[in-house]
Amino acid sequence: MSLETIKVSEQAKSQLSRAKRHTKIKNWNVLCRWALCLSLAEESKPNPAKIVTDSSVEMTWKVFGGVDADLYMALMRQRCFEDGFGTEDDVVEEQFRLHLHRGIGYLSGDPDFKSLSGLLERGC
Repeated sequence: MSLETIKVSEQAKSQLSRAKRHTKIKNWNVLCRWALCLSLAEESKPNPAKIVTDSSVEMTWKVFGGVDADLYMALMRQRCFEDGFGTEDDVVEEQFRLHLHRGIGYLSGDPDFKSLSGLLERGC
């Protein structure tokens, strides 16, 4: 697996900070898991983009996934396969970053996610 360290862009850090304030979820990794699931729930593929991971938000894959790290990796590999990208490590890593950042944008932009109850009502 090539996903050892996860970093987000400065814009994503700002969006996550707002989500932390609104939802009262204290940990970056928990919010990032929600973000990933929100993006994976979408049928469309995330738009290809060059993501500059220039923020101070950084975590290992094990911290991101916790006890379910293998499940998140399986979900990513399955999604890459279904989207016709293949399941090579570099492809999965690129798609993970795209899904993560798209999901962070959803957390920041959707008024339903302005509280923990809003997140729970939407579910993933």
